[in-house]
Amino acid sequence: MRRYVAFDLETTGLSPETDQMIEIGAVKIQDQKIIGKYNCIIRPEVPVSDFIIQLTGITRKMLQNGIPLRTGVEGFLAFSEGFPVLGHNLMFDYSFMKTAANALKKPFEKDGVDTLAAARKLLRGLENKKLETLCAHYHYVNESAHRAYDDALATAVVFEQMKKEFPQEEEVFAPRQLQYRVKKRRPITEKQERYLKELMKYHTIKDSVNVEQMSQSEASREIDRIISKYGVMRK
Repeated sequence: MRRYVAFDLETTGLSPETDQMIEIGAVKIQDQKIIGKYNCIIRPEVPVSDFIIQLTGITRKMLQNGIPLRTGVEGFLAFSEGFPVLGHNLMFDYSFMKTAANALKKPFEKDGVDTLAAARKLLRGLENKKLETLCAHYHYVNESAHRAYDDALATAVVFEQMKKEFPQEEEVFAPRQLQYRVKKRRPITEKQERYLKELMKYHTIKDSVNVEQMSQSEASREIDRIISKYGVMRK
C-alpha cells in the first residue's frame, strides 16, 4: 500500500453507539511522503470524563471551542475520499467514523490495513503491540501520544518502517475491505427525556448536552451517571 490516509480518533469512550469523537487526526501519504493533513477538535454532545481529559490533554475549553460533529466528519470524508485507510486497532476508529457517517446518511466504505494486526503477525517478539511500543521499537518519538493527529502520524511511520523491515510480506501490507455493521440507533423516549431533564434541573446540572438528540442507550447511561454521582430526586 503506497498511498493511504492514516487516521486516529480520540473519543469519549469505547462504544460507537453511545460515545462520540472529540478529535479527528489524519495524514495523507503518497510514496512515503505527506501530501495532506487533517485535524480538528469536535464539540461533543455527550459528557466527557475527567479521565479522558487527563489522558488526551484536550481541555474542556478546547472542546467548547470545537467544531460540530457533522462538520468534522464531513471534512474527513472529503479528505479521505478515494484512499484506503490505515490505523492502529483500525476497526475501533473505523466503527466510530462509519457510525457517525451513517447518522449523517453519508457512505463510508473503505479498504484498509491495521498496524496492530500486522505487528501481531510480524513482531511477535515484542512485549506488546501498543503503538507506543512499536514507536520505541523503531526509535520514533511520538511527543503527543493520545492526540489524534500525532498518533495518526506515528501509525504511518510505524507502517513504513514495518514495510522496510519485512519487504517480503506484501500480503500483510495489502489493504482489505473493512466490514462493520452499524447498529440501529433508537432515539430517546419521551419518558427518558422528561426524566433526564428533571434530574438535571433537580441537581442544577448545566451540561452542554443536547438531550433531544440522545439515543435511548445514551440517555440511560447519562441517567445512571447522574444518579451515581448526585443521587436520586427526593420529593
